[in-house]
Amino acid sequence: MQPADLGQLLSRVVGGKTAKALEKAFGMTTVDDLLRHYPRRYAQRGILTELATLDEGATVTVLADIQEVTVRRMRERRGTILEAIVTDGQGTLALTFFNQKWRENELRPGRRGLFAGQISTFRGKRQLAHPNCLLLPDGVDDDPEAIAAFASELIPFYPATSNVTSWQIADAIRVVLDTLGDLPDPIPDEVRQDECVIGLAQALAQIHRPANNAELGQAQDRLRFEEAFVLQVVLAQRRAEMALMPATARVVGDGPLQRAFDRNLPFELTRGQVAVGEEIAVDLAASHPMHRLVQGDVGSGKTVVALRAMLGVVDAGGQAALLAPTEVLAVQHYRTITSMLGPLSQGGMLGGDANGTKVALLTGSQRTATRRRELLDVISGDAGIVVGTHALIQDTVQFRDLGLVVIDEQHRFGVEQRAALAAKARGDLRPHVIVMTATPIPRTVAMTVFGDLDVSTLRELPAGRCPVATHVVPVREQPALVRRAWARVREEVDAGRRVFVVCPRIGDDDPRAPDDDIATQDRGIAGEESTAASVISVAGKLADGELAGLQIGVLHGRMTGEEKDDAMRRFARDSGDSRIEVLVATTVIEVGVDVPNATAIVIIDADRFGISQLHQLRGRVGRGSLPSLCLLFTEMPQGSPARARLDAVAATTDGFELAQLDLELRREGDVLGSSQSGVRSSLRLLEVVRDEDVIVRARAAAVSIVEADPTLVSAPGLLSAIHALVPDAQADFMEKA
Repeated sequence: MQPADLGQLLSRVVGGKTAKALEKAFGMTTVDDLLRHYPRRYAQRGILTELATLDEGATVTVLADIQEVTVRRMRERRGTILEAIVTDGQGTLALTFFNQKWRENELRPGRRGLFAGQISTFRGKRQLAHPNCLLLPDGVDDDPEAIAAFASELIPFYPATSNVTSWQIADAIRVVLDTLGDLPDPIPDEVRQDECVIGLAQALAQIHRPANNAELGQAQDRLRFEEAFVLQVVLAQRRAEMALMPATARVVGDGPLQRAFDRNLPFELTRGQVAVGEEIAVDLAASHPMHRLVQGDVGSGKTVVALRAMLGVVDAGGQAALLAPTEVLAVQHYRTITSMLGPLSQGGMLGGDANGTKVALLTGSQRTATRRRELLDVISGDAGIVVGTHALIQDTVQFRDLGLVVIDEQHRFGVEQRAALAAKARGDLRPHVIVMTATPIPRTVAMTVFGDLDVSTLRELPAGRCPVATHVVPVREQPALVRRAWARVREEVDAGRRVFVVCPRIGDDDPRAPDDDIATQDRGIAGEESTAASVISVAGKLADGELAGLQIGVLHGRMTGEEKDDAMRRFARDSGDSRIEVLVATTVIEVGVDVPNATAIVIIDADRFGISQLHQLRGRVGRGSLPSLCLLFTEMPQGSPARARLDAVAATTDGFELAQLDLELRREGDVLGSSQSGVRSSLRLLEVVRDEDVIVRARAAAVSIVEADPTLVSAPGLLSAIHALVPDAQADFMEKA
C-alpha cells in the first residue's frame, strides 16, 4: 500500500465501509479530516496499585501474577465466562472476560502482567471486567521503565455518535497513522524553531497516541499554535493585498460641507470622536483603500464619526454609501442624517444649502417611482450620500464615483455582500471602507475575526447621557414585582415618555423563539421549556389588562416597509391621537433605532436572548438626557445559568465587559463563523479567550513570513493549509473585500 498523505481519500486507507460511516457521521472525507478529529478527553490507565488497597470504582493498573484460570458456560444465555485470579502476593483480584475463551491460551498460571481497568464488585468479589492486559515476557517484570510506561499511557476518547463509537474512530486513526507518509508542515522550519514546537507528523502521532501527559502537552501546544498561525497568515495576506489595491486618495477635513456640519453641531465632539476622525482622515488620504473597524459601546457616537467621514468624501468629489442590515435601521439612519444635516441634505433643492448635497434612500420595499428617482440621483452623483439595505448591492444601483462605504453592524453581512458593494467603485479602483459595530469586541477576537482591519475604539459617551438602570424581574418568584413593573411603565407614559416592550416571537404560529445557542442550553438546564412570548399576544393582553387605555402599537418583520415606517413615526411623535405610547416589537429594533424620548424598555422572556443582544436592546433607551429603565422579565429560577446571564447584564452597562463574558460563554465556532470572517471555522484546540498569548505570537510570526514571501512559494505546506481553510470562492471575495 502506498503511504497515506493528508489529502488522500479515507476510503483508500481505512476501507469504503468505515469511510462512508465517518463521512455520514462527521463529514470526513480525507485523511486530514480524520487526523484533525482530536480526542475530547483522555483516561489514564492508573497508577500501579497494591491489590489490598483497591477501592471500588477506582481506575487502576496492577502488576500481578496469574494464579488460576477457569472457563465456564453462562447459565441464562449462550456463551462463556473466563475468570483469571491474579495475586501480588498480598491480595487477589478476579479478571473477568465474556466470550473470550481464546484468552485461555495466553492467560496461563505463572505468567506475570499489567492489568488496567475499573474496580467493581460481583457477589462480594473484587474484579476487573474486560481489563486492558499487557503480559510481560521474561525479564521485563523487573524493568521499572517498561512497567511505568504502560501504567502512564493515556487512552483517547473521541467525539462519537451512536453509530460510530470512540474505539472505532481510534481504530481508523491507528490504521492511518501506521500508513502515514512524509507530511508537508504548515509551520515553516524557522518559525517552529523560534516557537520551540514539534513537527506536524510528531504532533499528530502524539495527540492520538500520547505516551504521557508531557507528550500530549507538546502536541496540543504545537497544534494550537498552528491554528492561530495559519489564520493569522490568511489575515496578513489579506492586509498585504489590500495595501496593493488602488483607491482614490480623498483629502478631507477642510471642505465646506464638513466645516458647515461641524459648525452647526449642537454638541461638542468627544475626544474619542475627534481622535478616530483624525485616524480616518489619514486613511482616506492614502492611495490604497482604508479598511477600518470603528467599534464603540451603545450610544458612543459612531454615526457622527461616520457621517463626518462621508461628508469629507463628498467634499473631495466622491460619494458615500451607508449599508444597514434592516429596513428599519436604514430608514432610521436616513432620518438621523437628514435631521442632523438640515439644509445641508437638500443640495440643489429649494431652501437647501448651497454647499449641501442630496441624501438618497434605497430599500427593497420602495415604490417603483420613488426608487427610480433615487437611482437617478445616485448615478448622476447628485446624491452624495446614499443610505440603504441589501438593495444597494443590486446590479441596477450604479454610482458616479463611490469613494466610501460605511457598513453598519457588519456582522450581519457576509463577505460576498461586502465585496459586491465594494466592486461598484470606478474601474479597478476600490472604495475606502468603514465597518461599524455597537457590539464591543475583545482584543483576541479583533485579532482573529477582524485581523485584516485597523481598529478604532470609542469608549466615551457623549456628555449628558444618563445611565440605564437595569433590573431582573422574576415572573414566577415575585409576581408583585411584575405588577409594579407595568405600573412603572404607565408612569413613564403619563410623564409623556415612550416605552418599548420586546418579545422573542411575532405570533403564536412562529415555530420557536430566536434563541441563541447559549440561551437554549441554559433553559434546557434550568427547567421546563415554555412557549416564548409573542408580539401579537402580548400587545393584546397589555391593551386589555395592565396598560389598558394607553396607545399601544406593534413592530415586527412581517410588516411592510410602509407599516414599519408608520409605526416608528407614530412612536417618535410627541402628541396627537395617532401617536404610539408603548411599542411592542421583536428584535427588529435591536440596533440603531434612536428615539430620545423612549425611557423604558421591558424585555419579555429575556433569558431567550444572548448577552450582547440584551445590551443592544437596552441601548434603545437612555439616548437622551432623561433617566431610563430596562426591565428583564424571566421565568428562570435563581441559580440557573440563564438567570446568571441576566444578573450579569443588570450588574453593568459596560459593553466591553459584557462582550468578554459573552465570548467566554460562546463556542469558538460562533466567534469565527464563515459569514463574518470569510474563513471556515477551524478552531479545535485554540480558544480565543484563553490563548491570547498564542494569538499574539502567531500574528507576529505570520506578519514576518508574509513580508518576506507574500506569495508563500517557499512554504508549500502553509499554502496547502490556507487552501484548505479558505475555499476558492471565498478567497475571491477576500480579494475584493
